[in-house]
Amino acid sequence: MKLSFFWQRILLFFGIAVALGACSTGPQITRTQDVSESADTPYKKILVITLFSSFDTRRYLEDEVVLHLAKLGTDAVASTSMMNTKTPVTRSTFMAMVEKIDADAVLVTQLASLESKGTVKDMRPEATYNVRPTYYYNVWSVDLKEYVEPQSVEFKHSLVLATQLYSVLNREAVWAIESKSKIVMNQEQVRDYAIIVDEAKAITTHLSRDGLIAR
Repeated sequence: MKLSFFWQRILLFFGIAVALGACSTGPQITRTQDVSESADTPYKKILVITLFSSFDTRRYLEDEVVLHLAKLGTDAVASTSMMNTKTPVTRSTFMAMVEKIDADAVLVTQLASLESKGTVKDMRPEATYNVRPTYYYNVWSVDLKEYVEPQSVEFKHSLVLATQLYSVLNREAVWAIESKSKIVMNQEQVRDYAIIVDEAKAITTHLSRDGLIAR
């Protein structure tokens, strides 16, 4: 199957994780670039960009990042709030956004890798018994009904997102991380918005922890 199919299964149709019971481990963060000595921190106005094939997926993650940055006292704007599905995803498009909102930094998140594995599982049969007496002494009539559910497919995904922070003034990357998550869901569980919330929270928490935004 194509990578984009699995990416859409995990992120495009997110809903409420509690209701659907998808199992995931929180993102494990690895810093791939320490804060640059030339970084003009702290940044106060950030343009948030995600580079995925699905516009809805981009919008969901960007909105969550903006929300978490706001809770930390930093002003941020989602790129998807200033474009639609027909807007070219190009450098000039984003540079125009930087000028429009007077951003001093740009946060870019994209898919680094996605490994997916599907396993077919046989479901346990369920049996019901209906026992009735007969006209004969100590003789019973027993009806047995057995129901076997269709086979279930369990998906295990290893998701890696790469995030970089760019300084508008210096026009260079000043910080970068990778977030790794493991997600387990069956074929019916295709909505898990909690994964996006966890990713956004992890990204913004490390931005604050590394002194890139005002605390």
